[in-house]
Amino acid sequence: MSVIPIRSEAATRGARMLRTALGPEIGAWLEEPAVIEVMLNPDGRLWVDRLGLGIADTGAVLSAADGERIIRLVAHHVGAEVHSGAPRVSAELPGTGERFEGLLPPVVAAPSFAIRKPAGAVFTLADYVAAGIMPTAFADALAAAVAARANILVAGGTSTGKTTLTNALLAEVARTGDRVVLIEDTRELQCAAPNLVALRTKDGVASLSDLVRSALRLRPDRIPIGEVRGAEALDLLKAWGTGHPGGVGTIHAGSALGTLRRLEQLIQESVVTVPRALIAETINVIAVLVRDGTGRRLAELVRVEGLDAAGDYHLIPLVPPTEGECP
Repeated sequence: MSVIPIRSEAATRGARMLRTALGPEIGAWLEEPAVIEVMLNPDGRLWVDRLGLGIADTGAVLSAADGERIIRLVAHHVGAEVHSGAPRVSAELPGTGERFEGLLPPVVAAPSFAIRKPAGAVFTLADYVAAGIMPTAFADALAAAVAARANILVAGGTSTGKTTLTNALLAEVARTGDRVVLIEDTRELQCAAPNLVALRTKDGVASLSDLVRSALRLRPDRIPIGEVRGAEALDLLKAWGTGHPGGVGTIHAGSALGTLRRLEQLIQESVVTVPRALIAETINVIAVLVRDGTGRRLAELVRVEGLDAAGDYHLIPLVPPTEGECP
């Protein structure tokens, strides 16, 4: 039996109104396949981030009044309040699914927002090799790690491509036939697994920690997560380490060792003593993405081999250095 989502006429009309309010220029950029994100700065200048090209000034300017109108309209459509006492709105645009972050004074000098598009297509590991972002040996090692049910953390800074690489890994997960229970805050991850349950958080209703616990009751084989960013890190660690290996998640960190240190910080939000041995046993592979003058690239790919004699993490390259070079 097919289940077809039904959108009310009011919701459809609201989505059209919002698209119109964004204006023809922003609308055109959002339709452009290469554009990843559109940003309004407080000075009114509009910037776009294009895949493979980076951020560029469009030369277009939006008035403060128009910027505020867009932010208020987004807030209205998602049922949020936005004013000087609550000057921030985080939302998913209705109908099209872009992630919207808007700010009003006093936290900014003038209205500012960023609209990040969901991935239009999954970039496979083979695509990464073809684009020169990683060598074939790295792609093969990642595919093998997924097949072996390794727990993988994809690390990097903002806009380094963590979600895109995670989607490539989820494409490998889909090949396994495993039952996947996926958890995320916003609709960014794409998984074509035939046996899939996708869970989304909702403020005041269900947190990431809540959904990790719910996922354990849904008979998962694997539990991927969009971003590890809070106290749910401990719940996830326990889930991945006790009968549900093969997880994939993202985390904000600049290096492989920094990833594990960041995980420790997040766990300390719920417990005083960090279970370093559990971290070393549970996290198997770390992939670190960076963005520099040459573009985005996979800078580190390591395996966590437990703890060393001093009690610190023992990390080794997943691929021998001579093989880990792009042709």
